[in-house]
Amino acid sequence: MSALPASSVGTAHLRSQDLVRGIPVIPRNLVLGFLTGYRKVISPVYGDVCAYYPSCSAYAVGAVQQHGAVKGAALSAWRILRCNPWTTGGVDDVRPHDHFRYDLTAHGFVVPSRKD
Repeated sequence: MSALPASSVGTAHLRSQDLVRGIPVIPRNLVLGFLTGYRKVISPVYGDVCAYYPSCSAYAVGAVQQHGAVKGAALSAWRILRCNPWTTGGVDDVRPHDHFRYDLTAHGFVVPSRKD
C-alpha cells in the first residue's frame, strides 16, 4: 500500500524563491505529514476495513490538500463519523476546491503554484 493515493501526488517542487509564498500552506503540510505517517505505520495494521472508497485516511489526505488543515480535518471527521457498520458505503470522493491554486509534490505536500 502506498502512503498516498495516486490522485494526491504531483510533480511540483518547492523552490527557495517560493519559501515566503509557502508560509500559508505550512499548517496544511504539517497535517499531511501526520497523515502520511499514519498511512505508513498504523493504517496497514487495520487492513482494508473502510466501507467507503477511497479509504478514510486517503479521503483525509485529499480533503486537507484541497481545503486546508481546518476544513479538511472537519470534512475528514464527518467522514469518519459516517463510516460505521450500518452504512451502505460506496464511492465518496473529496469535492475539489473551486479555486485550488496550489501544486502537489511527489510526496503529496502542497506548494505554491508557479506562474512561469
